[in-house]
Amino acid sequence: MSEDADAGMLIPIEVRSQGVQVSSLIGVASITVVLILSFLAVSMTGGAGPQNAPAIVEQSDDWRPFSVVAPIDTGINVYHDHFRTNETYPGWLLDQFGVNKVCELTFNGTWQERYDADKSTCWDTLNASDIVYFPGTKIIGASPDGNSDILILDDPSDGHGSAVTGAVLDANPNAVIFFVEGFSTEAVLAAANQPLVDVITTSFGAIGSIPVPGIEEGTKIAVVQEGKLHTGAADNSPSPAVQDATAGPPWSIGIAGYAEEGDDQKEIMSGSYPDISADWTQYLPNHDDIDGYHETSGTSFATPRTAGILSFVLESLRHEYNDMGSGASPVERQGMLVNGTDADGASFAVSNSQVREALNLSAWYPELGWDPTSGTMPISPVAPCTQTGWGLVNLSNIEPMISHLNQSQELSQRPGDVVACMNLNQEMRESYWGAYPSSDEQSVSRTVSGDEGAARRL
Repeated sequence: MSEDADAGMLIPIEVRSQGVQVSSLIGVASITVVLILSFLAVSMTGGAGPQNAPAIVEQSDDWRPFSVVAPIDTGINVYHDHFRTNETYPGWLLDQFGVNKVCELTFNGTWQERYDADKSTCWDTLNASDIVYFPGTKIIGASPDGNSDILILDDPSDGHGSAVTGAVLDANPNAVIFFVEGFSTEAVLAAANQPLVDVITTSFGAIGSIPVPGIEEGTKIAVVQEGKLHTGAADNSPSPAVQDATAGPPWSIGIAGYAEEGDDQKEIMSGSYPDISADWTQYLPNHDDIDGYHETSGTSFATPRTAGILSFVLESLRHEYNDMGSGASPVERQGMLVNGTDADGASFAVSNSQVREALNLSAWYPELGWDPTSGTMPISPVAPCTQTGWGLVNLSNIEPMISHLNQSQELSQRPGDVVACMNLNQEMRESYWGAYPSSDEQSVSRTVSGDEGAARRL
């Protein structure tokens, strides 16, 4: 159980990983029936997915263009090789993050030996107000809730946050990680209030997507006010994502799962009618050793993988257009996620909404056979959006998104029935989240192609 500070009530939450037990809830069932009735009016056919590999972003001598992703989760194993780097973050970057503590870690011995060596100089000294840089790693960390056994570090009994962050870096190995430990609105706001953060990713929410408040107030500030992107995990149940406080708000990118490189079909235990569906099963770093990995599944990992993809796109465009900043500060960057110049000195900018549009346009529906023994669900040729949203997204979407955003090769518009289906999705989300729980807030506008401005979910 986790106490939601805004709602003033106790709400059961889950990490959105495979195998979480989900209760049968009347409220969810009722919403499901309403959604399914709406879906019957909409149909469409699918298209083949792109298969290109992402390009490598070159590094400049003046440090480099960069992008910042903020996973919000249980903690992170700063000792794991997956998070190591030979780079040292420049002082100006640490200053802009408000870093007030540097932990020089021990990188010899076992995980336990390293932890024991650093306990008195680092882990026992941290408090909720600290923003900590760990040289030799890609991680700047914070724990604003201050209520875990070991702040920032993934505790021995858990491991969710380490795997989540591993998924981000698998998609963009160059990402700067601002890791926030916590499952609260306050944890989300700690990332939202960091001007350099580009993408916030959350993989927790109410069990079964029950229609209760969650972290939506924090994510709305991050996206609508601060111009960032938010990727939110849909539940690991067939529950519709529309009413889910993590994946459902119209300003959030709600993500379900599919079996990548299997039969490319939808996972049965994965939220329905999301924005997109991404890789369900991944091979991710352990939390209690220095070089081990494990296979794990869930929207918890599809979601940060997508955050890493978005980060890669931003970083590539910043390199191309000489943009050495990050975030979407309304003052310094005029609310733009990319704010640079081309080779001729002409200004070039990309907003949150343009990135969302490119993501939506790049998604695809598979045209593959289905293995009924695989534990997945065939994607219907009729209204596949109700299962997977705009469609599937993996690393092959990176190059098409970059080409669309830099206008070198624009993506085709999606068929009208796809747009109609996802516009209906957006309208339902705007209506629901405009009335509950924050009726005084303005809704987020959308474009013709569907732009949409707690518990762990393994």
